[in-house]
Amino acid sequence: MFDEKELKKIEEIKSRYPESNAALLPVLWMIQEKHGWISEDSMKYVGDLLDISYEHILGVVTFYTMFNQKPVGKYHLQICTNVSCMLRGGYELFKYTSEKLGINNKETSDGDMFTIEEVECLGSCATAPMMQVNNKEYYENLTNEKIDELIKKLHEDSQSYTKAH
Repeated sequence: MFDEKELKKIEEIKSRYPESNAALLPVLWMIQEKHGWISEDSMKYVGDLLDISYEHILGVVTFYTMFNQKPVGKYHLQICTNVSCMLRGGYELFKYTSEKLGINNKETSDGDMFTIEEVECLGSCATAPMMQVNNKEYYENLTNEKIDELIKKLHEDSQSYTKAH
């Protein structure tokens, strides 16, 4: 699953800790970054690399919501519904986005374009409600209109990329 360069990176990560167990989260993150999700086979592979039981790794993967246990769409939309976002319309925003895309929580749209997920606090309480896209980009002070604009932009970006490649 990992190439030689990635295996060297894992060795470097492991060297930072007295036990290889401590390298589990960064190595799982590497798997997810590479494949988009963490499969049963990849958990077993990581277990072999770090000498950690599959059961322990499964426990970690199922505990942390940041890990995807099944494939997600090209755009993984994570909408916060924790207290600040909830008070400023997070649930309504999630419902609006879900209906607009025709999918429910943790489902993926036709064509594997969008996955929507209701998540706990993403740490942007002062600019609620907010959404994170692909674990990288924050969109804050959201409204239904801003959701419409963002989804339109993501569709256009995807079509531009497809035409260019």
